[in-house]
Amino acid sequence: MNRLASATSPYLLQHADNPVDWWPWGPEAFEEARRRGVPVLLSVGYAACHWCHVMAHESFEDDDTAGYLNERFVAVKVDREERPDVDAVYMEAVQAATGQGGWPMTVFLTPDKDPFYFGTYFPPEPRHGMPSFRQVLEGVDAAWCDRRDEVGEVAARIRTDLAERASVYAVGGGVHPPGEADLHQALVALGRDFDARRGGFGGAPKFPPPMVIEFLLRHHARTSSEAALEMAVRTAGAMARGGIHDQLGGGFARYSVDAGWVVPHFEKMLYDNALLLRAYLHLWRATGAPLARRVALSTADFLLRELRTPEGAFASALDADSLDGATGKQTEGAYYAWTPAQLAEVLGEADAALAAELYEVTAEGTFEHGASVLQLLADPQDEQAAERIRAKLFEARAARPAPARDDKVVAAWNGLAVAALAETGALLDRPDLVEAAERAADLLLAVHLTPEGRLLRTSRDGRAGANAGVLEDYADTAEGFLALYAVTGEASWLQLAGGLLDTVLKHFTDEATGSLYDTADDAEELIRRPQDPTDNATPSGWTAAAGALLTYAAYTGSARHRTAAERALGIVGALATRAPRFIGWGLAVAEALADGPREVAVVGPAGAPATVALHRAALLGTAPGAVVAVGEASSPSGAGGGEGAAVGPDEVPLLAGRPLVGGAPAAYVCRHFACDAPTTDPAALAERLGARTEPVGPAR
Repeated sequence: MNRLASATSPYLLQHADNPVDWWPWGPEAFEEARRRGVPVLLSVGYAACHWCHVMAHESFEDDDTAGYLNERFVAVKVDREERPDVDAVYMEAVQAATGQGGWPMTVFLTPDKDPFYFGTYFPPEPRHGMPSFRQVLEGVDAAWCDRRDEVGEVAARIRTDLAERASVYAVGGGVHPPGEADLHQALVALGRDFDARRGGFGGAPKFPPPMVIEFLLRHHARTSSEAALEMAVRTAGAMARGGIHDQLGGGFARYSVDAGWVVPHFEKMLYDNALLLRAYLHLWRATGAPLARRVALSTADFLLRELRTPEGAFASALDADSLDGATGKQTEGAYYAWTPAQLAEVLGEADAALAAELYEVTAEGTFEHGASVLQLLADPQDEQAAERIRAKLFEARAARPAPARDDKVVAAWNGLAVAALAETGALLDRPDLVEAAERAADLLLAVHLTPEGRLLRTSRDGRAGANAGVLEDYADTAEGFLALYAVTGEASWLQLAGGLLDTVLKHFTDEATGSLYDTADDAEELIRRPQDPTDNATPSGWTAAAGALLTYAAYTGSARHRTAAERALGIVGALATRAPRFIGWGLAVAEALADGPREVAVVGPAGAPATVALHRAALLGTAPGAVVAVGEASSPSGAGGGEGAAVGPDEVPLLAGRPLVGGAPAAYVCRHFACDAPTTDPAALAERLGARTEPVGPAR
């Protein structure tokens, strides 16, 4: 066992028995490199990464390779999900140097942490124009020993280049947020990238775009743009019917290797499924599409069944690989793919033929070795027979060796899950989902939140890790708490969100420009302070913070939080027309700003049928980013919030001074705390907020 044996990260523990003498990231590793006068090999990956496993088996488990590596390098292993700051800084260098990136990430550093040679996966022997990993090690060692000055010059140039790149975003805040013309042009630009035949944007590989779908739905709600709704509906429908969606057990894989959503890269991530759950829920809210409702519920059930931990939070991922019973080897997709013979073995000949037609299983197969990834390209004519078949196949699949689970809990991704589950439970009458959201939020409070009000990024088995939370942890956890407040009316969630957002303003925000950093001002110093407003698989911490700040300001009337949100959205205006696919969450937040956002105060006795009906009507509204407060009216002293707008434990400024109407519960629809006449009629409230009145057909 090496130094990773005491790690909490499942990814690091996968390498604890490698013959490579791995060090965890920390000052001790770099001091050891300095003492020995050798470079550092930095290897970054994550537990569900297929090619990380491949390189580990081929190279890091090889005694000869490990011996050479241990003699000439200090080897450092990093879980990118634990240390997204380290990953971001060096991935930027990899992409700048090679024009591409990915994991495993392989970087060679000086003992001062400066990078000088880069790559991703390297094979054990030369292949397809790539050098072998051993050749790379030998080449780097030769350069270090024979051309040290040249290595130092390269490292210095790279550090300077990274510093210059950082300055591009440093001035991104502070300018005006995107206006209506910018948002329209973003829609036009998305239309140019839209795949009208297969849904989604761009070509292969094709990634789910939940943040873009949210922008499209909000833009449609504000402008009635049919083009925006069409792109959202077609994309969601294509993904739901394709192989990227688990047709038996619910949930989505990381991405599709083809442009038609047929064959996925099979790892299933918490963040993808939390974001897609909310996107399908909002699509159902906007359209009433039965397919969107079904997918939302099956995705929620997947989260509870397969990712919930004993402590009540949610694990990070399921692996892409599992043991193939036929070969005895770890194989990607073995758990999910089917042959006609396997269908017949489980179902019998008659039902197997029906299942093959239903799920597009052919003798040629759509995947490897004649197997097919299940698709559901059309609704079944006999729904009872289809459900019987699905249940039998799901039961049979459960007997297969299951993919491994990365059971560490990441604060940000649990925040996303809390928001999605809370809303889904409220809108689709599943109180168990609201309870699951509350339990996960309680875990974040008990384990991840320190007495000083700071977040820790990860935990495992109810024990917190040592890594400080980054911007997305604060922003997404605040988003989850704000969603819980809207659903439950428990003012403590609003208060807790405010505390997290105060930390964002104090420790992550550049007061001069309004831009945001991914790490706090008191975090470990890296070769540069990471900062990126663009979305990756999740909303950027920058725009996620802007959204949570705007929502909190709408509840409290805080000018400070609203101004911070507006300044943070300045970068969105700069990127809206150039890269809308990669600023989707920022565009969605900008839609909320363009609409107000609207503030809905529902006042009445808790649990009273009239209060419940008005509350549900408010939650069903599609007004972009609308906030919903429910409870009994408080004294008017807190109305309007104010500059700082700190919220007391039972105090919600949006509810302050809102009386009942004729003794009956009432709803007030406001912008900037200026309200229309109250209503006691849920139908009238729904109409004001753009809620649909009649379900429409299924998403295509």
